[in-house]
Amino acid sequence: MNLTIYNTLTRKKEVFKPINPPHIGLYVCGPTVYGDPHLGHARPAITFDLLFRFFKYMDYKVRYVRNITDVGHMESDADEGEDKITKKARIEQLEPMEIVQHYTFRYHDAMRMLNVLPPSIEPRASGHIIEQIELVKRIIDNGFAYEKNGSVYFDVEKYHAKHNYGKLSGRVLEDMISGYRELEGKDEKRNSVDFALWKKATPEHIMRWPSPWSIGFPGWHLECSAMSTKYLGEPFDIHGGGMDLLFPHHECEIAQSVAASGKEAVRYWMHNNMITINGQKMGKSLGNFITLEELFTGTHKMLKQAYSPMTIRFFMLQAHYRSTLDFSNEALQAAEKGLNRLMAAVKSLERAKSSEKSTVDVSDLSIRANAALCDDLNSPIAIAALFDWVRIINSIVEGNETITQSDLETLKSTFKTLTFDILGLLDEQNEGSKYAQLTGNLIEMLLAMRQQAKANKDFTTSDRIRDELNKLGVAVKDRKDGFDWEIL
Repeated sequence: MNLTIYNTLTRKKEVFKPINPPHIGLYVCGPTVYGDPHLGHARPAITFDLLFRFFKYMDYKVRYVRNITDVGHMESDADEGEDKITKKARIEQLEPMEIVQHYTFRYHDAMRMLNVLPPSIEPRASGHIIEQIELVKRIIDNGFAYEKNGSVYFDVEKYHAKHNYGKLSGRVLEDMISGYRELEGKDEKRNSVDFALWKKATPEHIMRWPSPWSIGFPGWHLECSAMSTKYLGEPFDIHGGGMDLLFPHHECEIAQSVAASGKEAVRYWMHNNMITINGQKMGKSLGNFITLEELFTGTHKMLKQAYSPMTIRFFMLQAHYRSTLDFSNEALQAAEKGLNRLMAAVKSLERAKSSEKSTVDVSDLSIRANAALCDDLNSPIAIAALFDWVRIINSIVEGNETITQSDLETLKSTFKTLTFDILGLLDEQNEGSKYAQLTGNLIEMLLAMRQQAKANKDFTTSDRIRDELNKLGVAVKDRKDGFDWEIL
């Protein structure tokens, strides 16, 4: 079965053909580590974790590179303002690498909670200054960059005369030039659209390195071009990231690579769409900027409750990665209920009994789920197939459908592989916090007491336990040989 990917560069779905099968080179833009990880960090991490997992399921050998930006990302995409990490270090009176270390650890902790697999390689921009300087030298030698007062800028108009600046984002250079502010006399750039490859450090700038042009630091766009090709070669298969990086970051990456080597470095560009909160763009000024820690603890003023990491992951997977994703308490609560139903079905499978014949076709689940994921990673359709089989599993447990032992083992394997290995979900009641485990154990104990009360014909106590659990949001369903329960 062929995997199709929507290539942002060509604006269409294409059959994915690795350059060197079964090896795949995947590069994804990671975070700039100057603040707590938030919802905007979670979506690309989960999107490309799903892609990483699915490639591994398909027996590809994946080298997954996800960078850490720890230098060069200015407050403005127009190379203006302070370096974000330097500014944070100045405000908190810390060394910049203390800021980097602290928030990198915070990011890693959040990724572990979301069950995002670590990449094969996680390079830092500050650890690849030499490679970035060499890349700048090649761009200058090829005539597409110029030095001014110790800083080096990419000559966009000269590049555009031979190539196409704007091919990824669909922007027109003439419109971009007229849309930018007029150059002031003190501006070093030849043109307002030119971007920095290397910046001369001002006396107060903390992070600085020697170069042929000045003591300074690399521009933000340079790091990904240098590190991706260092670890994945040129060209490599897939470059991913959020839609917010499409311009200028990824547009500049393409220009840098072509200017340095004369060819494109990336075959397929993939971008996940943005996140909104109750229909609004997420932003600190709007008061709807939510960190992952606030989500997990329920401490943000907009949240009605805490939401577990798997609820967040499951909610994101229920939307196609190229669609806008709107967060609300109602949507998250619905995702929480859906996740609980899915985990209850996993437990029900363990209680299912085999028969001499099957009245269900167990191949249906793998066929439908694989077809969905091969169609540009359509996780919502794959999840819909899973929920169709939740209903069938319940019918098998209740005796309304029958299944052979061989088919039952196949169904268990397929259902668990899709749920846990590919979608990357965890049963938080079994693998989560000690509090979740304790909750499950207490519910099981109460229901065992209820079973004993029923056996003793003490129906008053039996009904009271059931009703009290229902009030707490635990649905109880009796079976001939026991009971099922789920948290609603």
